[in-house]
Amino acid sequence: MKHIDPQPIVRQVNHDAVIESHVAPTSMSDRIAFAFVKLLRFFADTFFAKRYGHRAVVLETVAAVPGMVGGLWQHLKALRYMRDDEGWIRTLLDEAENERMHLMTFIEIAQPNRFERALIVAVQLVFYNFYFFLYLFAPRTAHRVVAYFEEEAVISYTAYLAEVDAGRHENVPAPQLAIDYWQLAQDARLRDVIIAVRADEAEHRDVNHGFVDALDAERA
Repeated sequence: MKHIDPQPIVRQVNHDAVIESHVAPTSMSDRIAFAFVKLLRFFADTFFAKRYGHRAVVLETVAAVPGMVGGLWQHLKALRYMRDDEGWIRTLLDEAENERMHLMTFIEIAQPNRFERALIVAVQLVFYNFYFFLYLFAPRTAHRVVAYFEEEAVISYTAYLAEVDAGRHENVPAPQLAIDYWQLAQDARLRDVIIAVRADEAEHRDVNHGFVDALDAERA
């Protein structure tokens, strides 16, 4: 079999990303999505407390699922209706890839133990199936769930950054994987990685809120 050298995956840090942003729930769909994400946040806070690196490993496993599921369904939808996807597929698959790179980065930083690795498998199994059917029957709610999930991610990474700045978490050197992916300086540290990841999450938040607006416009 011929070996194919993949193109390097790179991303620019979005220094213009709006960090503090929240879309208030207005419909029943919104309130369900918001309540579900707050429930997930409660379990994450209870289990991980301020172990932000380990929290990131598990939660990025969840965060990497919706983009792939959404991209698949949008691909099938475009085939069924024989029309252009208007950029949804690429956007969603890029989101999934980006979240996977977050996971790969924090695995190197946090070094999850065997229990956490088993938890990752269990969480992925449950959440994939849940989100698959949610997107099938209620894509609007599914995108709102992701948007609210990303709102919480921005809050968590802001708190993580504060812990690093206060010296309560060591500002370790950034993994080479992160340096190459975000094109950071060779002497980049954990602080630089958190800023880059937080900006990505803010982008995903805004994109998924935008997808909800687009779905609402289609139905209007």
